[in-house]
Amino acid sequence: MTEITQAPQADKRLPQVEFIALLAMLMATVAFSIDAMLPALPEIGRALSPGNLNNAQLIITSFVLGMGVGTLFAGPLSDAFGRKNVMVGGAALYIFACTLAWAADSLEMMLAARVLQGLGAAGPRVAVMALVRDLYAGRDMARIMSFVMVVFSLVPALAPTMGHYIIAGFGWRAIFAAFIAFSVISVIWLMLRQPETLAPADRRPLSVGALTGAVVEMFSHHTARLSIIIQTLTLGMLFTVLSSTQQVFDVTFGQGAQFHLWFGAIAVFAATASVLNAKIVVRVGMRAIIKAMYTAQIAITFLMIGITLSGGPYWLAFGIYVFWVTANFFQAGLTIGNLNALAMEEMGHIAGLAASVIAAVATVGAVLIAAPVALLFDGTPLPMAIGTLICASLALWLTTMIRRPGEA
Repeated sequence: MTEITQAPQADKRLPQVEFIALLAMLMATVAFSIDAMLPALPEIGRALSPGNLNNAQLIITSFVLGMGVGTLFAGPLSDAFGRKNVMVGGAALYIFACTLAWAADSLEMMLAARVLQGLGAAGPRVAVMALVRDLYAGRDMARIMSFVMVVFSLVPALAPTMGHYIIAGFGWRAIFAAFIAFSVISVIWLMLRQPETLAPADRRPLSVGALTGAVVEMFSHHTARLSIIIQTLTLGMLFTVLSSTQQVFDVTFGQGAQFHLWFGAIAVFAATASVLNAKIVVRVGMRAIIKAMYTAQIAITFLMIGITLSGGPYWLAFGIYVFWVTANFFQAGLTIGNLNALAMEEMGHIAGLAASVIAAVATVGAVLIAAPVALLFDGTPLPMAIGTLICASLALWLTTMIRRPGEA
């Protein structure tokens, strides 16, 4: 890695490699908490919801719901109380929630614990970005975050396999012990090695009015409002697939035992989308990429629906399904970052609050789309394919209405 130029707070920085590894581990709590759970869903469903196995999918969306709500407040809290305090407090709530989930004897208790887990995980997810901004700016910050995301992108590929072997060896409850161990290691590392980066004199009092004002301003702005709605639809597609894909691999195609391997391979390929976007976005443009991705998603979804309804051979039906899931993740990698940039383009004066609003609204809205679609699983990928088709079509239509600054 190339050396990064010294920042004004150089005395508060760890060695570059350690700093990147620590931040990647803190941010990976979210991906680990979602992807490592996927192989456990059938066993949890049989244990806690034997009358309706589909309800086990809510274990994914309940976590995302908590994370979305927590994201709205984590940024302002980190400005008021410091980055480390919010990350440590979030980790404490996350560990407590993991303990509740480990002990859960009903699906209702499990879902409540997962919402709390999501709330806790939102602390590190948001405060990490603020911590990096305290120490680095401009290209240096972009370079650091690029390295972090390279490491972070490995987690979705490895987490299902890790979860598979933990569950195989120790049962599904052990996955929550693994979550606790992961969080404890990362937060102790943070507490021992990383100094607080926001001095008490620079902290801003928590203001509900400022947060409300940011929400009103963003939804009053044409481009920001459309970008948030489109991102909501995109995350809705993504979370629908995350919720249902284990069941499709297992029930529909009999690939449950190999699911973690298939998912890992899909995640590795999908991770290249961010690299591709970085290479082409300046030349091609954000909106052109977004439109192309939704157009491709619609075409691939139509193809999968047609093959599924025609009762084609197993190799063709399974092949198009794997391709479709990969395309869904790849599309998200090429659209979400660009949609964030469009939404933030004229929000520099409230950048921190705007980032929290975008992430929170889009995430919670996506859960409201994904949860009911996932519960419609009928032994085929058709319900989520139809849900994806509707979302992608709406997203493409709304994208045509986005205008950049200075455009009529």
